[in-house]
Amino acid sequence: MRVLASGLALFLCSLFVQSVPLSAQTGLKVVGTGDGLEMLREIGAGFSRTHPDIALDIPPSIGSGGGIAAVGTGAERMGRVARPLTDSEVEYGLVYLPFAKIPSAVFTHPSTGVDGLTSEDLVKLYSGEITNWADVGGADLRVRLVRREDADSTLQVLKATMPGWDALTFSPRSKTALTTQEAIETARDVEGAIAFGPYSSSLENGLSVLKIDGHHPTDDSYPSAVTLALIYKDGTLEDDMQAFIAYSQSDQARDLIRNFGGVPVGN
Repeated sequence: MRVLASGLALFLCSLFVQSVPLSAQTGLKVVGTGDGLEMLREIGAGFSRTHPDIALDIPPSIGSGGGIAAVGTGAERMGRVARPLTDSEVEYGLVYLPFAKIPSAVFTHPSTGVDGLTSEDLVKLYSGEITNWADVGGADLRVRLVRREDADSTLQVLKATMPGWDALTFSPRSKTALTTQEAIETARDVEGAIAFGPYSSSLENGLSVLKIDGHHPTDDSYPSAVTLALIYKDGTLEDDMQAFIAYSQSDQARDLIRNFGGVPVGN
C-alpha cells in the first residue's frame, strides 16, 4: 500500500507539473544578440519593477543567429536580434518587432590619442595600410585592430553604410572578437586598440568614441546604425511575453533608449 501511495503521489505531481504553463516553470528568457545588451537589461530592470511576478532573464550574448535558432526550434520563447529576418526565417513563423535603432560606433583605447578619423583613414587602418597611430595624428603607438566575424550585425551595417567599407578587406593582423562585449573589453584593456560595436553612453567611460568625418555617433548625420528587435514564434505569444513587448514600447523604455544614445522605433 505504501508503494502504491507513493506511486500515486508521484503521478499526481507529474500531472501538476505538466499542467503548469512553461512561463511559470521557467520565467521569461530573452536570448540573442549582444548589441544593446546594457540598454536592454536596463529596460528589463524597469519591467521587473513593474511586473515583479514575472521572472525575467536577459542572459549574455549568443548572437542574433543563436537567438533565431533558439526561438525557431522552440528551445526558447523570445529572442533579441540586431539584423532583419531572412525570408526563410519569416516563413518559419518568426515574428519581428523592432524597438530601437543604435548607431554603430568606432572606439579606441585612450592611449591612441585620437578622437576622430576620416572615413578614408578608417579604411586604411582596418586594411592594414596604416599601422601606427602617429600617422593619423595620434600617439607613436602600434595600431591593434579588433574586428567582428563576417555575420556580425554591426559589421554588416558598416559595410552597407560607411564609406569604403563595402570593399574593405581586413588586415590579417586583426583580432576577431566573437561578441560585442569582447570587442569592448579588448579596446578597454589593450593599448593602441580600435574596435567597433553598437553605441551606448557607457562606451564614453574609459574609451574614446570616435567622430567619423566630423560626426559623432549620436549626430543625425552619422551614417551607420543597427536596428534591435524582439522575436517570437507566431502562435506562442503568452501573457508574460505580451507584457514585456508592451513595456519595451512604453514611454519609460523609449526615454531610456534615448538616454543610451539610441532612437526608439516601433509603436
